[in-house]
Amino acid sequence: MSTLRELFHGPPRWSLAVAESLTSGRVQSRATAHSGSSEFFLGGITAYTLESKIRQLGVDRRDAETTQCVSAVVAEQMARGVCRVFGSDLGLATTGWAEPSPSDGVEIPFAWWALVHLRSSRDVFVETGRMEVPHASRVEVQTRVADALVDRLIRYLQRVRAQPT
Repeated sequence: MSTLRELFHGPPRWSLAVAESLTSGRVQSRATAHSGSSEFFLGGITAYTLESKIRQLGVDRRDAETTQCVSAVVAEQMARGVCRVFGSDLGLATTGWAEPSPSDGVEIPFAWWALVHLRSSRDVFVETGRMEVPHASRVEVQTRVADALVDRLIRYLQRVRAQPT
């Protein structure tokens, strides 16, 4: 199994939703580039501002303000929030800096990402990661982060599908 459609089809059948900031819709684009994506992809939100992350995805204001919305905690809250909004089993999220911002202490563009899988009401898998993308343009940063997150999702689903039930 290597396509997202095959990996989501199951059994069990799972669904996906995506919350993006840094990647501005690129993760959603990659998920829906696969034939049959309407069988598993429920939708996504590009929440670019602090207020939209709080209002649309339920990100905690204190966490957002203290980190300028760029942290593992915020990425996880975004992924959990998009699962709630769309009723999906899995949620992906990205947040970060697509360009250096020395005035904000950001010398190298980077992203925090999260993958959340609501396996049951008591079993929730959460993985977060940080990815630095030095010497890249803004669009290259966005593209590389989106590609890496979709690849991570595929590897996760392959691993879960390979486990005995």
